[in-house]
Order: sequence, then structure tokens, then C-alpha cells
Amino acid sequence: MFEHSTKIRVRYGETDQMGYMYYGNYAEFYEVGRVEMLRSLGLTYSGMEASGIMMPVLEMKSKYLKPALYDEEITVKVIMDKMPGVKIHFRYELFNEKEELIHQGETLLVFVNMTTNRPCLPSSEFLEKIKPFFE
Repeated sequence: MFEHSTKIRVRYGETDQMGYMYYGNYAEFYEVGRVEMLRSLGLTYSGMEASGIMMPVLEMKSKYLKPALYDEEITVKVIMDKMPGVKIHFRYELFNEKEELIHQGETLLVFVNMTTNRPCLPSSEFLEKIKPFFE
């Protein structure tokens, strides 16, 4: 299993009239968490795309427990429970500044060869960097 946490502050433009983060912005927090998780391993989305692999989202699930509020620093914890194959599953736990769990989410992405536009396995570089966490 591999876990990584990132902190993101809720900006005014991400909130509704009540000062709550708009529900559609949680997907952006997921993406920031995924990007930073990969970066912590020495990988980048741009590097993967340069090597000919993209990772579109197939499924997304969100559970809203408490609101994320304007100007709060939110901790986005990203969890990979299993070694990825053609698909990669991420779980998300978001915590407020009081360290209360306020949100849970999941996404399922697929590795796609950009030349053939077909699903593929992740690169050997990706597998080498992630494998130690699942042994």
C-alpha cells in the first residue's frame, strides 16, 4: 500500500454563497493529490504523456461528510491499496484543520497508449518505482 498527503487551501472562488467548497471542486483536489503523489515518487503526468501514456478517469465516487470551508487548509490523503495493472485505483480522505475526516472519494483511471488509443500496462519506470510499496 502507498499513501501520500498534500495540503491545499480552499480559495474563495472555490466556494458557494455559504462559504462551503463547491461539490465539483473536490475532483480537482483529487487530481492535485494524485499529481503530488506521483511527483513524490519522481514521476510526473507530463513525463508519462511524453512517453506516450495518458491516464483518463473511468469512474469517480464522492462522499461528503462535512463541508470544506473557505480559507481552510485541507489535507488530501491519497491511498493506493493495490498494485496497478491496466487500471489504477485511488482512494482519497480529506481532513480539515481540526484533523476531522470531512470527505471520502475514489477514482479509477486507466493507462492508455496515446498512439493506439488502447488500454495498456504502465511503463516499466512507473512499475519499478511503485513496486516496493506492494511487496
